[in-house]
Amino acid sequence: MAEAEAAALVADDVRKRYGDVVALDGVSLSITGGEVFGLVGPNGAGKTTLVRALTGTTGCEGSVGVLGVPPDEVDHARVGLLPQSFHPADRLTARELVAYYAGLYDHARSVEAVLDDVGLADDADTWYENLSGGQQRRACVGTALVNDPDVLFLDEPTTGIDPAGRRSLWRLIDDLAAGGTTVLLTSHSMGEVERLADRVGLLRDGRLVAVGTPESLIAEHGGDSRLVVDTSRPADRETLAAALDAEVVEHDGRLAVRDVALADVGDVVARLEAAGVDVESFTWAEPDLADVYLRLTGESFAPAERTDVETEVEG
Repeated sequence: MAEAEAAALVADDVRKRYGDVVALDGVSLSITGGEVFGLVGPNGAGKTTLVRALTGTTGCEGSVGVLGVPPDEVDHARVGLLPQSFHPADRLTARELVAYYAGLYDHARSVEAVLDDVGLADDADTWYENLSGGQQRRACVGTALVNDPDVLFLDEPTTGIDPAGRRSLWRLIDDLAAGGTTVLLTSHSMGEVERLADRVGLLRDGRLVAVGTPESLIAEHGGDSRLVVDTSRPADRETLAAALDAEVVEHDGRLAVRDVALADVGDVVARLEAAGVDVESFTWAEPDLADVYLRLTGESFAPAERTDVETEVEG
């Protein structure tokens, strides 16, 4: 693999319209060699359009660069792409699928090594149509890795993959970045982006509204820690606030006490019970990228996206 350039991907005032719809509205960013950059935003925010602009598969205003040259001039052997929608032939085995893509390059990785990397060594001779949805997605990831790219575009790479397979692919992405591969990742999993990305860009209505490390974005936009309370009998916000003399807000349809340190959780619960509030269960959580997303887009992720960062205790 060639040495990573200082700026592997560059977008400068990129704009794109589809009729009256503004898909990208002046997006500028620079991604360094060996960086994992997470791109998040609501559906229709412009994520896939930006990936297409950077890969040269759609025209745009402004300028884009891949490894120091326009996308249509870059050596395609140095770029890997996994689109969000990818439908290979059903009657190819996983091995045949990866081998087909390996045959497109003068110098490709070992097909067996790629199949092992994506966890399909034991299912390599299964037809694509007979693989599970998660296995199909892993086979598609393999087609994007077979040329050992310097820049890798992954558009929702772990969709449909089970938790164990997802963690395996996360380790693979870590290893690729450690070896100098630049990764542009789009995902609807905030936990995935927070786990993998060195920096995150949040798109809204075609504009890049925030860019930074996960830690810096959370510190600036995430808000306070919170204690979410479930009671056996409905308790209104005013009752909880009066019992605690604290701010109580609605969070994912539940009531949450703002700015509670983990060390103070026991005291808060005791005060609620002393005030006659029957606490059934409670969840304490620090702010995370899902909170940043909510504050900057006005949309929230399903609670399932948060299970790896919350601490729940049954009362």
